Amino acid sequence: MESKSASVLRAQWSSSFTPVDRTLPAMLRRQAERHASAPLVSAGETSWSYAGARDAVACFAGTLRASGINPGDRVAIICGNRIEFLEILLGCAWLGAVAVPINVASRGPQLQHILSNCGARLLVMEAAHAGNLAMLDAKELAVETIWLIDGPADVGLGSAAVTAMPRGDEPIAAAAVAPGDLSLILYTSGTTGPSKGVCCPHAQYFWWAVNTASLLQLRADDVLCTSLPLFHTNALNTFYQALLTGTCVRYEKRFSASGFFPSMMNSRATVTYLLGAMVPILLSRPVAPEDRAHKVRIALAPGVPAQFHEPFTRRTGIRLLDGWGSTETNFVLGTTIERQEPGLMGPVFEGFGARVVGDQDRDIADGTAGELIVRSDEPLAFANEYFRAPEKTAEAWRDGWFHTGDRVVRRPDGAFRFVDRLKDAIRRRGENISSFEVEQVLLSHPAVANAAAFPVRSALAEDEVMAAVILHPDRALAEAELVAFCEPRLPYFAVPRYLEYVTELPATESGKVQKYKLRERGVTEKTWDRAAADARPSRSQRAGDSNP
Repeated sequence: MESKSASVLRAQWSSSFTPVDRTLPAMLRRQAERHASAPLVSAGETSWSYAGARDAVACFAGTLRASGINPGDRVAIICGNRIEFLEILLGCAWLGAVAVPINVASRGPQLQHILSNCGARLLVMEAAHAGNLAMLDAKELAVETIWLIDGPADVGLGSAAVTAMPRGDEPIAAAAVAPGDLSLILYTSGTTGPSKGVCCPHAQYFWWAVNTASLLQLRADDVLCTSLPLFHTNALNTFYQALLTGTCVRYEKRFSASGFFPSMMNSRATVTYLLGAMVPILLSRPVAPEDRAHKVRIALAPGVPAQFHEPFTRRTGIRLLDGWGSTETNFVLGTTIERQEPGLMGPVFEGFGARVVGDQDRDIADGTAGELIVRSDEPLAFANEYFRAPEKTAEAWRDGWFHTGDRVVRRPDGAFRFVDRLKDAIRRRGENISSFEVEQVLLSHPAVANAAAFPVRSALAEDEVMAAVILHPDRALAEAELVAFCEPRLPYFAVPRYLEYVTELPATESGKVQKYKLRERGVTEKTWDRAAADARPSRSQRAGDSNP
């Protein structure tokens, strides 16, 4: 019955917009007519109705056009969860420009690569993140103008003009964008190279909304609330769920373990969104009456280990829905809450295909671990390429299937279980971390001869970053000094927690480092632990009261 219900909802919502209208401008125009004065979104002290959102977005699109931004131009955004983020992102979509949301923790070589690769001429950012630009080479970037969202700051990027974000331009009509036109470029962690820009067409987020809303079984009177960052797929999807279904969404500034349940109460939320590490963090807090003083019935919570589902639901009354999707794809694996089995990603959802393959993409038997590859029946439900990276695009999208790099097992009943990652990536605090980018920063220190970054498991059901480092024979370097060198050059969540100085790295005959051997060895008695050595309160706070 529940599976049929999700199927009925998917059919209902997918038919609510004809294929040509599966774009942000068309969705916003239509829903503003249907739900004009109803609340759509709130962040901070600002709320928009459906009609108010349409008008604000049309005005900001006019501001962009008056400033010389044209359809197809990229606009970079470095901003947290505030209404201006949506104003910029949706204004770009209304104009036909391309928004490039950037993780607010990005800095150093990673940020240099993102801005260089996307070729944005305009960067819009919060003054609080001005320091992220400190180590960039402006000569290699196309940025001509920086708009500050909130107040003055000591911002400098070569000859780029720095001004307050302009306001007050006249609204403009929406551009005639097509469902397959590029709407967003989202940079996801590289593995053997720099971060890749995922090219997301307008219709991809229409389908994200249809599939997620169907599996969550959203109702007309639901209130959605998330503290996940808007520069990632999950929170962007939440906005589209609200827009599609006529409900409303509240964005909290950041995840806070102490503030989570009060925020659920204040927003009157009925649906929320969590990531794997957030659930054990919440369970680690003392039991309090506020744990149940809310109206939340369900949370989309991918990657939560099976052992945490029942204790969390018993304590909070919130049921946890698992599933699988990625920035490049959609909600491919999953089922409704009544049918799911904790610890499993679920079966293939309607409209998608999934296989488990081994060498040369040959299918392998159920119960055997292999790579998950997926495809969509709807050609625009997936991203279609990596921006300016044809070789990486060809590698990932082969023979009509997207190769995920995730190692999974399919059971005979069709349910999939996640095992680990085939690719050389690390996942911490809900972020994919490129070991390549960590290694490049480590290797840029003059005392470091070689380095390998790899994941080790933590008590919070996620990865910690560890690095094995070889120093030059004539150099000495304290581990704390190397960490201090990394901090201004890497996002905080990518700075290694564990360091171990070694004299050699395990390698193949061709010289490729065998990281699986390092992962298997893990933390040893010779490993230096930053958490044990660093007793600063801010580090503890990041573990419990920051973005996961």
